Amino acid sequence: MNLSASIVTYNDQAEAIRAAVSVLEHTRRHPLALYLVDNASTDGTGKALEAAVASGKLAPGPRQTVRVIRKETNVGFGAGHNTVLPELASDYHFILNPDILLREDTLSDLAEWMQAHPAAVMARPSLCFPDGRVQVLPLRRCSLRPMVYRQLSFLSFLKKYNDAYVMAGEDLTRPRQIEFCTGSFAAVRTSAFKAAGGFDEGYFMYVEDADLTQKMLQRGQVWLVPQYTAVHVWHRAAHRSLGPMVQQTRSLCRYFKKWGFKF
Repeated sequence: MNLSASIVTYNDQAEAIRAAVSVLEHTRRHPLALYLVDNASTDGTGKALEAAVASGKLAPGPRQTVRVIRKETNVGFGAGHNTVLPELASDYHFILNPDILLREDTLSDLAEWMQAHPAAVMARPSLCFPDGRVQVLPLRRCSLRPMVYRQLSFLSFLKKYNDAYVMAGEDLTRPRQIEFCTGSFAAVRTSAFKAAGGFDEGYFMYVEDADLTQKMLQRGQVWLVPQYTAVHVWHRAAHRSLGPMVQQTRSLCRYFKKWGFKF
């Protein structure tokens, strides 16, 4: 089978190079096309990625290709990933954050698992912090109360809704169907991803992964496949400053208008 992956970057050259190196080093069982899309970085990330390819720091291995695409403007997360959509000729495509690191051939593992489960159109592995702690991420459909709690955790009376959102207390050690696949690391069946039209580019940042999950669920099943793992540094900008929080709120409004409000 053929694999492809895209990493969208903005002012994060060192991190993006580390992520790309880990993808190239560990993805060996199947042909891979890796796309590095720079969203008009102001710190020279685009040029640094091109230089890393030219110097051999990002040298593709056997049956691998690497392409750097430099955008003239910052088009946002989803639109950045959509840049490669017309070029994809793979069986399975991987949407990766620049703060993802592989320690094993997780791309091949997930692709082979999805091939063995034809109804699966989207999946993610277990994600952990660099110290090995497993990350608690949304697994159920996006709704208001857990989103409020995740921004304002002192509102302890909302914790039970967040627990349901992340399926706390349920067995997450075995593969199971989910309603929310994080955009930090998502595997998609390329044909279904194309049929869905990729990401909704009306989202500049945040919640576009929840939106994509809903579109993919119209075409098949979405799975958590926890026996496969990857490291996710997880900067959580929306939890640290006002600007990203405002952007996330706008994206939530778009999501609820499109998919229906869930309290």
